[in-house]
Amino acid sequence: MAGKHVAVLMGGWVNERPVSLSTGKECADALEEAGYRVTRIDVDRNISAVLRELRPDVAFNALHGPYGEDGCVQGILEFLNIPYTHSGVMASSLAMNKVKAKAVMAAAGVPVTRHVVVNRGDILREHPMEPPYVLKPINEGSSFGVLIVQKDQEFPPQELSREDWPYPEVLMCEKFIAGRELTCAVMNDKSLGVIDILPQGHGFYDYEAKYAQGGSKHILPAKISPIVYQNIETLAVKAHQALDCRGVSRADFRFDEREDGSGELICLEVNTQPGMTPTSLVPELAAHQGMSFKDLVSWMVEDASCCR
Repeated sequence: MAGKHVAVLMGGWVNERPVSLSTGKECADALEEAGYRVTRIDVDRNISAVLRELRPDVAFNALHGPYGEDGCVQGILEFLNIPYTHSGVMASSLAMNKVKAKAVMAAAGVPVTRHVVVNRGDILREHPMEPPYVLKPINEGSSFGVLIVQKDQEFPPQELSREDWPYPEVLMCEKFIAGRELTCAVMNDKSLGVIDILPQGHGFYDYEAKYAQGGSKHILPAKISPIVYQNIETLAVKAHQALDCRGVSRADFRFDEREDGSGELICLEVNTQPGMTPTSLVPELAAHQGMSFKDLVSWMVEDASCCR
């Protein structure tokens, strides 16, 4: 650790820039407290030249969303031979693509929702499946662009007709699973536990519920049956390994809890670079296991490598 130079990559130019800046600040502060020499980099399109000149020992990737967690910056770091945190090029790209990730997870025995890929214009003409269903951009995070179509909604959501629609034309439509929002972090191929997420004043765990103070209530450990709890942990590790993730990841689940035991448990997606903001879930899960935030980010730095 002594004298190790860590470049914390944060910011960027996509929708999740504010989240990334918050994650980056928290991680950089903790790494400095742990004794690392830290350089904070607000990433733009000349990041390759910046890193080539800086030559840090490790890049701590605190970016979120396209370009930062989809394999792009990971590829740059591979070319520059700079060890980096989180997952590698392939796993990052695969997990970011919700449709392809579902196919890989399903093949590994992880339950996923029924889903179809649809064009925005086609959705405006007719429901792509019987409501209720959820529409999502295929390669976005932090719930950007997510629309929930309720069972009694006669027409598809008119938000899709906006001339300034900010997301890609192709979307994923998946069956809506009622019930509880649960998440499980995986670190070094081991579960850190399961949190039950209760959005406060929000219809679902959207951007505000994720990042605003008081936007959601976290129950840790989740108050579910021990069998379901253990099943979620097993599936989170299985998804992490199926996608070939490295370091820390977080798998999100929906659990339709019914008295007769017929409810579904499905994995929504795996996040290869979970948020590390003051309201984020992974630091809370790590703390529950007795690991301080400083120790968590230090472990991630020491775990960094190329060819991940």
